[in-house]
Amino acid sequence: MIIPNRSAGLLLHITSLPSRFGIGDLGPEAYHFADLLQEAGQKYWQILPLNPTEGGYGHSPYSSHSAFAGNPLLISPELLVEEGLLQRKDLDTGVEFREDRVEYDKVADYKLKLWQLAFQNFREQADAEAQKEYKDFQREHQAWLPDFALFSAFKKNFGNRSWVEWPTEIKQRAEESMNALASEMEDEVEFEIFLQFLFYRQWEKLKQYCHGKGIIFFGDMPFYVSHDSADVWSNPAYFKLDEQGNATGLSGVPPDFFSETGQLWGTPVFDWKALAKHGYDWWIRRIDHNLRLFGLLRLDHFRAFSAYWEVPAGEDTARNGSWQQSPGADILHLLQKKHPQMPIIAEDLGEIDQPVRDLIKQFDLPGMLVLIFAFVSDEKAFEGSFMPHNHTRNSIVYTGTHDNSTVVAWFKEAKAGDRKSLSDYAFHELSEENVHEVMGRLALASVAQLAVLPVQDVLGLGKEATMNKPSTARGNWEWRLKRNEFNRKHAQKLHALTKLYGRMPE
Repeated sequence: MIIPNRSAGLLLHITSLPSRFGIGDLGPEAYHFADLLQEAGQKYWQILPLNPTEGGYGHSPYSSHSAFAGNPLLISPELLVEEGLLQRKDLDTGVEFREDRVEYDKVADYKLKLWQLAFQNFREQADAEAQKEYKDFQREHQAWLPDFALFSAFKKNFGNRSWVEWPTEIKQRAEESMNALASEMEDEVEFEIFLQFLFYRQWEKLKQYCHGKGIIFFGDMPFYVSHDSADVWSNPAYFKLDEQGNATGLSGVPPDFFSETGQLWGTPVFDWKALAKHGYDWWIRRIDHNLRLFGLLRLDHFRAFSAYWEVPAGEDTARNGSWQQSPGADILHLLQKKHPQMPIIAEDLGEIDQPVRDLIKQFDLPGMLVLIFAFVSDEKAFEGSFMPHNHTRNSIVYTGTHDNSTVVAWFKEAKAGDRKSLSDYAFHELSEENVHEVMGRLALASVAQLAVLPVQDVLGLGKEATMNKPSTARGNWEWRLKRNEFNRKHAQKLHALTKLYGRMPE
């Protein structure tokens, strides 16, 4: 069991933090939130993937053009001032942002100007120590950083078109042509490297601050990667592509309780035979990279480590796909040799069959339990496994996740029978004003070793605070905390509950 003591945590992505720059970042409010976590007796801060979202599907952190790079939008301008790369007056451009939602395009335009100025200042002012730190960073991330920087610079050069539409010699990575273009775009390539340097420097400082307060980051890693990404462009043999670079097999999930046609995600599936010949090196590097960022790592869509749904290219829905076996056990065995403690969480939501359960059991991985799934009219959907009396110790219990409604929104829209089911179970008269508190107590009281509450459910927020509505293209990933909306009063109340249910950190 990788979580040795009963403990608790909060789920809040970095983008959802307050800030004056239109998006949460790695700056002062992140440190303030860490202080509140400690005061609330929380041991874990769960976040979503940190990869770049610009140019992805609706700015989803699960759709990125890199599986390794950090999201430059999360770089804190205020910390750049502290680092001497910007001046305070540089931040005051007169741009105003919404307090409650992320306006991604507006934020990107504003921050790009600041990054370019910081880059110019670094080139002109960086001393020997800073230059050494910069070179050390590039050496440490040599496995992915050069290809990512080239990809990002080239993509802008070719009008942000997919790499499949680039000139053949660049698309197919002809060395002489690539070197010639890279030489022409030296400044642009260097700029991309610099942004990653800033991101990772700020991330490491925040992580160390949290560790000093006994707080562990709990991260998330998607199973698939975007077709239009540095990863696929630089490792085409590891994906099922045709000679032109187009995907021949697409990812998704079959029709189920939630969707009659399934979900067609559209990312390329892996060529496992090619990966096996190289000892699954790319996969191991990817998980290693994430485990350097986070103390715990959730593997999203874990069921694909057993078998995955492959849809032939050209299909409009996922209905006509088929199950294909995955070498997940081989990858996990290799991972276990490098990381004997296996700080891995299996995202095992949805329709899970026995081979997936066996794989989870084989590696003794904690799974996920979502309480709002427990109180539904159609018990066949979940077989009662989410009911608190069926919970198991080696699990993570949630009131809901980033893909669900908040508890208050769920309760407001729930059928009368579902409301009664929860009320009878909790032995409590429920309303929209108290349901989040009752559900939070059920999570904290659970036998599951770790309980994680989304901040929205701690605050009792409604539909407006939903982070993501799966299968919808707009309005997702935008919700933000307002300044002081989550404060010491909430932290102290949460501390009392965490202590009451035996989840205080050692």
